[in-house]
Amino acid sequence: MTYCVGIKVNSGIIFCSDSRTNAGIDQVNTYKKMYTFGVPGQCQYCILASGNLATTQGVINQIKKDINASEALNLLVMTNFHDAVDYIGRISLHQQAKTGGGPAFQANFIVGGQISGQDHELAMIYPEGNYITATELTPFLQIGESKYGKPILDRIINMDTNLNTCALCALVSMDSTVKSNLSVGPPIDIRFYHANSLTTGEHYHFDENDDYLRQINTAWNEKLIEAFMQLPSLEGHAKIQVSE
Repeated sequence: MTYCVGIKVNSGIIFCSDSRTNAGIDQVNTYKKMYTFGVPGQCQYCILASGNLATTQGVINQIKKDINASEALNLLVMTNFHDAVDYIGRISLHQQAKTGGGPAFQANFIVGGQISGQDHELAMIYPEGNYITATELTPFLQIGESKYGKPILDRIINMDTNLNTCALCALVSMDSTVKSNLSVGPPIDIRFYHANSLTTGEHYHFDENDDYLRQINTAWNEKLIEAFMQLPSLEGHAKIQVSE
């Protein structure tokens, strides 16, 4: 399993991914799930991948091949972000079909970035090749084991949230997921994209024993317990009578 999240706000996009793959208890490995492509000043993309490893690697490899061969249709010559997302979706469908298809070979992708002269965008591609985009009401998108890390994002993120806060939310969201699901784990990658910069932003890579990850985990646990202990008690409040 895996967990990846993309957060789009007015000031840019935050991408976060783990690096654990799991094909059973005795087959746990680490693989990169974050990939960047771009031409400074023209376009920038970041792709997060989850699902069947052969499919996701096949998609990324095909994107690289098309760019290296200067194909007429490749990611770096797209004039519209939605055309770029459609292109990745078609490659995903082709890679799944090569293996015979079916749920075991499905993959999901988060794609974010910007083309010169257009707004920055964020989309999630389903195994069927179709996609949804982030909106003001839903400024973040998740793939993989998403349920554990969603509450912090729901409570904190809005379109005016600054990128540093978004990155911290992504790390807390990841920490909550790692805590509750053994199939998600470090190394953790965080990447910034600053709106209208059209350059790759800051990239942070945290290994399993990274001091900063431990600080995040410890502080979050302590503050959660502290907040819980300060909740008002049920004692003294009116009881609801339930007839038998």
